[in-house]
Amino acid sequence: MTPNRMREQWSRGEVTLGGWVLTADPLVAAIAGSIGFDYVGIDVQHGAATGATTPGIVSALAARTTPLVRVSENAGAAIGMALDAGALGVIVPMVESAEQARMAVSACRYPPEGARSFGPAHARILWGADYGSWADDVVACIPMIETVRGLDNVDEIMAVPGVDAVYVGPADLSLSLGLPPVLDHEDTRFGDALEAVTAAARRHGVVAGAHANAALTDKRIEQGFGMITVSVDQPLLTEALARSLRDGRDAVERGEA
Repeated sequence: MTPNRMREQWSRGEVTLGGWVLTADPLVAAIAGSIGFDYVGIDVQHGAATGATTPGIVSALAARTTPLVRVSENAGAAIGMALDAGALGVIVPMVESAEQARMAVSACRYPPEGARSFGPAHARILWGADYGSWADDVVACIPMIETVRGLDNVDEIMAVPGVDAVYVGPADLSLSLGLPPVLDHEDTRFGDALEAVTAAARRHGVVAGAHANAALTDKRIEQGFGMITVSVDQPLLTEALARSLRDGRDAVERGEA
């Protein structure tokens, strides 16, 4: 059995730091996987990955990090596809109630505990022929808290058996609070919302996760988050390419002076 190293870290009370890939290129994923992140999230909801490309991206990550997939929706087919591709956890968007959390957990577990359909073709290639015998104990179910309604029901969501962590989507949460869709705010409504999530996580023994960046890591750790995404491929690639172009144009201008 290949364990979920991220969950092992959580069991020791360690903070896990993750990367995030919006692209669908296995080479980019392999680079992200080689850096040393505790997990890397593949974004099927807002990124370029699809059902056809996810297995290759998961494969590029599996040897050196814990591959997660943010699925497109809280549906058995979407969650099953990500897990059959070999993801060791799913991040499930827009969970707003205990019933929706139970749906997500059920989709992650085989009968009789859940309703996941059996067909882990690619997962067996990555993790071994015995995958089906241990998957229920290893796969992480991570509902997202990203609306006011989700905040209102955060205790009920975290009380659902099988919820391993929750993951704050700051952009959608901000919009739901009437704020611009960014990673952080000084507005007390946003700070209070994050405190509500981490306080509930402490009460229920669930890991609190957040989409963030490197500059926010100290703040999120202090707030009580134990799963923090610190790096996303697309903005970093954009920034690096733009910086190189600026440097090149500056060189041209100096040469023409």
